[in-house]
Amino acid sequence: MAIQSSTALQEGKYPKPKLSIFQIFTMSFGFLGIQFGFALQNGNTSRILRSFGADVDQLPMFWIVAPLVGMIVQPLIGHYSDRTWNRLGRRKPYFLTGAILSSLALVFLPNSASLSAIIPALWIGAGMVMVMDASFNVAMEPFRALVADNLPDSQRTMGFSIQTFLIGLGAVVGSALPEILANSGVSMEAGPDGVANNIKYAFYIGAVVFIIAILITVFFSKEYAPREYERYHGKPAVSKKHGISEIFSDFGNMPKTMKQLGLVQFFSWFALFSMWVFTTDAVATHVYGLTGDYSKSIQYNEAGNKVGSAFAVYNFIAMIYALFLPVVARYIGRKLTHSVSLIAGGIGLISIYFIKDPAMLKFSMVGVGLAWASILAMPYVILSSSIPAGKLGIYMGIFNFFITLPQIINGLFGGWIVKHLYGNQPIYAIVLAGIFMICAAISVIYVYDPASKRIKEEIALPNETLENI
Repeated sequence: MAIQSSTALQEGKYPKPKLSIFQIFTMSFGFLGIQFGFALQNGNTSRILRSFGADVDQLPMFWIVAPLVGMIVQPLIGHYSDRTWNRLGRRKPYFLTGAILSSLALVFLPNSASLSAIIPALWIGAGMVMVMDASFNVAMEPFRALVADNLPDSQRTMGFSIQTFLIGLGAVVGSALPEILANSGVSMEAGPDGVANNIKYAFYIGAVVFIIAILITVFFSKEYAPREYERYHGKPAVSKKHGISEIFSDFGNMPKTMKQLGLVQFFSWFALFSMWVFTTDAVATHVYGLTGDYSKSIQYNEAGNKVGSAFAVYNFIAMIYALFLPVVARYIGRKLTHSVSLIAGGIGLISIYFIKDPAMLKFSMVGVGLAWASILAMPYVILSSSIPAGKLGIYMGIFNFFITLPQIINGLFGGWIVKHLYGNQPIYAIVLAGIFMICAAISVIYVYDPASKRIKEEIALPNETLENI
């Protein structure tokens, strides 16, 4: 007779069987494609929009579209993916739809000028950024829920760490690809439409990689059918509310841990938004010494390529560090692991102020890479243990509010601050980002992590017992 763990007895559900490394790997492989696309967006959107005529202080307002769309899309996708079941599964239909739309947006964004007849290229480009980010969110949000759906608490750090490793792998190649193509002979001089060929071809390659990676997850990963899902998660609470009203109800009843993590996420993502928006111009002005109207110069594109390569470094560091996160968290705890990583990121960002040689950027990005790996894994590891049965998708979507809100606030005020307080010196926005990263490190120490006892119970339960339950 199979023996239930005390966790199962207390929560009225059986403990989930542990998955193999291959199963966890294929389950998260689509994130490689998503982050490949995100890396191209993060490293090149500012210079594409600048080539279409945007001023540096206007960039945050164009970037603000992305978090606004994410704030709306992710809770909706989370809510409906919790209630979806068809031939593809629960989460997979959303992966596939998001992948198709994202790939189309990756092709169209660098060609916005060619599409403009009546509407200016800048506005078409901003529209493509909005479509791209909405599509990324459709594909991305269910991946977080899928890991929590399938893995027991004792494997979730490993699951999110492997996911972060794949995110890093996709981001490394995506960030470095424009410079790789330029070094291979592809022109990086802006053509009549304002976008160099090395950027265009990188986006085309990104579209193909995105689709292939998502298809690997769709074909090779498993989802629990509704009856199996209830066996491992218990029956979800029945709500009298439906649709949008239920989303608002869930928002009001969010777990204590989620509220506390919200402050950590605010500081972290405010810092990341500043880094993505302003680093290219910060390096161009503070390191390269460019002044005046430099946005279409070869030197500006060179600065952009250096930043892309530096971003590849932080993603590479994140990819490697992600593999060690489970071990580090086991010895010093989840919260301290995240705090130390965020401090490293803050120091890395602040150090950019002292750089005079572009080659030194890669050293600053080491600390950023440690923070990035932890940001992509540890908050979700802590959060997933506090979410009630049947609410993984919606609460992962609501948690996105704490990612998008700081970016929206930064987008509304960041450009004004750079122009009027920093005298159009975006390097100071990078310094502030470093300070905020350290604030996040302090905040996470006070977060309540409810799963420590449960994890110890699952680790102590023999694998053969889990398999026979």
